[in-house]
Amino acid sequence: MTVIDTGIAGSAAAILHGVAAIGRRLEEVQEIVLTHFHDDHRGAAAELVERTGAEVLAHRADAPVIEGRQPRTPPDLTEFEWPLAAAIFPTVAPAGPMRVDREVDDGDATADGGVVVSVPGHTPGGVALLLPRLGVLFTGDTIASHEGDPILGVFNIDRVAAIESVRKQAGLDVEVACFGHGAPIVGGAGRRIRALAEGL
Repeated sequence: MTVIDTGIAGSAAAILHGVAAIGRRLEEVQEIVLTHFHDDHRGAAAELVERTGAEVLAHRADAPVIEGRQPRTPPDLTEFEWPLAAAIFPTVAPAGPMRVDREVDDGDATADGGVVVSVPGHTPGGVALLLPRLGVLFTGDTIASHEGDPILGVFNIDRVAAIESVRKQAGLDVEVACFGHGAPIVGGAGRRIRALAEGL
C-alpha cells in the first residue's frame, strides 16, 4: 500500500485511521511518496515511517532538501501570493530532515503500480503519481482546485516550469484528479485539466 504525502506534523494518527477505515492494516503501508519537499506535505512522514516501517520515495532533485543536505529554494511569489504566504507560512510547523530510501524520476513505478510523473516548477523535484489502471492522478501542488475547478498551484519556484508541468499532466488519460489542496475532481478530470492548460 502506498501513502501519497503525509500532511503537516501530527497527521500520522489521522492517516492511520484512514488506512483502517478502508480495511487495511498498518503493516500494509509499504511506501510513502512525497510529491515535493514542502513541510505541509512531509510533516508527518518521519512519524509514519516509525509506526509502519514504510520506505520513503522522493524525486532525486528534492531528496537532498528532505534529507537536510541542501537548503530549500524559496518560491518566487506573485503579487497575489504575498498576502497568502504571509498568512499561511507561519502556521505550518517545520519538518525536520529525514531519510529518503529511494530516489525516483519520471516513469519509475511504485509497489502498487503507480507511475511517477516528473512535474518540476512548484519545486525542482515535484512529482505527480498516475494510477493508469484506475485513471487516477495525484498532482501534488502543481495543480490545485478552487470552487470545483482546477487551477495552477501557488507558491511556485519556477512558474514557467510549473505551467509546462500542468501541460504535461493535461496529456494524461485520467478521470479522477486528486490535489494537494482543494477537492478532487471525480469524472472528466483529464478534460478539465486540458482546459486549464489551454488557458495558461
